[in-house]
Amino acid sequence: LSQHRFAVFNSAFLLIAGACPVVAADQKVMDPSEKCESAAGLSLLASPLAPWNGAPLRVVFATEQPLEGEFSLVAPDGTVTAKSNSRHGGPPYFWTAEVAAPAPGKWQAKLVRSGGTGPCGTLTRDIAVAAKRPARPGATDGSVWPLRETWNRRTENLYSAWIETLFEAPLAEAPSWPALDKVLHDKSRNLLFNHLGLGEDEKGLVIKPDCADLPYFLRAYFAFKLGLPFGYAKCTRGGRGKPPVCPVWWNLQSEEPPEVVEPKAETPDLLSGLFGAAPAQSAKSKKSETRPQGLVPSFAYYLSTTVANGVHSGSGRTAASDSKTDYYPVPLSDAALRPGTVYADPYGHLLVIAKRIPQTGDAAGVILAVDGQPDGTVARKRFWRGNFLFAQDPALGGPGFKRFRPVVREKGGLRRLTNAEIEKHPEYGDFSLDQSTLAVEEFYDRMDDVMSPSPLDPVRAITEAITALEEQVNARVTSVENGRKYQDRGAADAAMPDGPSIFETTGAWEDFATPSRDLRLLIAIDVVRGFPDRVARRPNRYAMPKDKAVSDVKAELEKVLSTELAARSFSYTRTGGSPWKLALKDVVDRRAALEMAYNINDCAELRWGAAEASEEAATCKRRAPEAQRAKMTEYRAWFSERRRPPRG
Repeated sequence: LSQHRFAVFNSAFLLIAGACPVVAADQKVMDPSEKCESAAGLSLLASPLAPWNGAPLRVVFATEQPLEGEFSLVAPDGTVTAKSNSRHGGPPYFWTAEVAAPAPGKWQAKLVRSGGTGPCGTLTRDIAVAAKRPARPGATDGSVWPLRETWNRRTENLYSAWIETLFEAPLAEAPSWPALDKVLHDKSRNLLFNHLGLGEDEKGLVIKPDCADLPYFLRAYFAFKLGLPFGYAKCTRGGRGKPPVCPVWWNLQSEEPPEVVEPKAETPDLLSGLFGAAPAQSAKSKKSETRPQGLVPSFAYYLSTTVANGVHSGSGRTAASDSKTDYYPVPLSDAALRPGTVYADPYGHLLVIAKRIPQTGDAAGVILAVDGQPDGTVARKRFWRGNFLFAQDPALGGPGFKRFRPVVREKGGLRRLTNAEIEKHPEYGDFSLDQSTLAVEEFYDRMDDVMSPSPLDPVRAITEAITALEEQVNARVTSVENGRKYQDRGAADAAMPDGPSIFETTGAWEDFATPSRDLRLLIAIDVVRGFPDRVARRPNRYAMPKDKAVSDVKAELEKVLSTELAARSFSYTRTGGSPWKLALKDVVDRRAALEMAYNINDCAELRWGAAEASEEAATCKRRAPEAQRAKMTEYRAWFSERRRPPRG
């Protein structure tokens, strides 16, 4: 980790709290307490932007080092009003506290380290709370929102802490929300709820990103609240053996971007294909609508119209070495794989890391991530091969874990740092091409090593893989049910695209058909079924019993697999509303039928692989048109061979 400076706090910069800028260490002599804060990588966020006694005071106290201790908020009269021994994250590590009605005056955020003595035994930051409501930020000319801060290690750490808190839930749960606004408007989750004091999270805004939008929406929301730079690239989707490229970059100080235009398929010029496939929202409104006035309405328009119409899944699949992109690749390390890091799979799906859970003596390490779906659903899921696809093909672009490229403010305006600048930057230094050199099995083996450095108990490992499959099946229950409800509204048959476009299109097919999700499910089924063989292939990765041969362990795992698949069950809703119960084993056994189960125009029974003329299928009242069934038969090889076709 020492080679990645993002993890080790050895930069020439001192990170200080609040809205103060980063001060170069050679510009002043640090006193002992400042040296301690620098060594710990201390950063603090107090919310709202201008604390006052008429609004709750929320505080995030973050460090880069895994310190132990008690965090507290001390009132102006010396009273401890809130305290916590619960440390989150890693890295960064952070504590949170809240006071419902803070008294005016100077507050102190304090971490008393366990067993700590001397100047480094206690880390503190002061917070001023006003007696009267301060002036609130407003709109500014030439920018969607005013800039007050810069992207650096401190703001990146706070971004990670905010992401983790936003999607926090017990590991045993698989939380899902019908839209991102349901999360952002939950004051118990959102540490930046009404941070600007404008009631901005009480406006009833509907925010429903798909998978490509979600990373941008989260990054833009955080940047909007803290006054940070933000921008996005206009990218191609790739094709003809070439990865996506992003010739144009727009930012919150740029002029309004042009209309999103669908290029003609035969056009060979990459620039003419700049804007990819048509977006979910029609872009023609850009000419007819005027950006609303006011800071909050302007941001809402920018997010839901400008950004949503400008980004797509190709934005994440750019070549790893390309500097003219929104994301850059990072090493597979604890330091880099932190909340807020994005995963771009080679077939166009994007996820955002939401939490890291370290390995313990009883359980493997876990990475949890969130993603958006075409119907607006946002769900949390764990890293494993069934959710995070990986492949090496230049035509597909550069898959893997990536971070948002820092946007810096200079005299000439805003710009993104290049790969070379990030690699040498004292506050980042985590650009890496390591992932682009890994074969598929090497990638997953490396991820196993990062999440669980110590050997895993093989029985526990296969049980956790089965749990991951179960979570994926339960997520599909929601997707199929959304489609059933859509049918119940009397909807006409959704048009089915041709060829590879079934995986990326617009309208009802995008919202309710599940070709991409079903392909992932089929891969997940293969992973679980092949887990005993994986253990036999790599026995040194597992804590193998000393008195058992590898073949004996494999046989035991096959028994566990059979028992667990039969014991775990779920229910889906059939046509007409009646429930039907299936075991996880049924899904595995029906994997051939699931190769033809993604069409929204089929009934729920067929989408779960019910056999024709069976009791389960008796309630089915709707089937896809024969012409669509014929196309599905033609495309079935993609699913049976577990491969997504490249774009033409």
